[in-house]
Amino acid sequence: MDGQTLHACAKRIALELPFTEQCWPFGPEYDVFKVGGKIFMIVSEQRGRPLVNLKSDPQKSLLNQQIYRSIEPGYHMNKKHWISVYPGDDISESLLTDLVNDSWHRVVDGLPKRDQKRLRPD
Repeated sequence: MDGQTLHACAKRIALELPFTEQCWPFGPEYDVFKVGGKIFMIVSEQRGRPLVNLKSDPQKSLLNQQIYRSIEPGYHMNKKHWISVYPGDDISESLLTDLVNDSWHRVVDGLPKRDQKRLRPD
């Protein structure tokens, strides 16, 4: 997946998730996506190289970094809880969908129970 597709795809996937809001608190070069007021995805570039930062389970993060060369520890984020996804042939839309969904759910899991019920009415 090339950089333009990575960014477009990640944004579309995030905006399809319920209660997602897009904002620019760090400036126009950082597309920030939140749920329940908490960040779950940041779309930006590092020295001209497109990237998508996502929250990730620490164990899953390490595993994904071993399997996919385009997944690295989160750039400018807590390396244990965030990953950066870069363009690469090893990144598919289905993988990106799983990563974005996991990030959204991790953030919702960290919210108070009443907010979880409101955001994820099962």
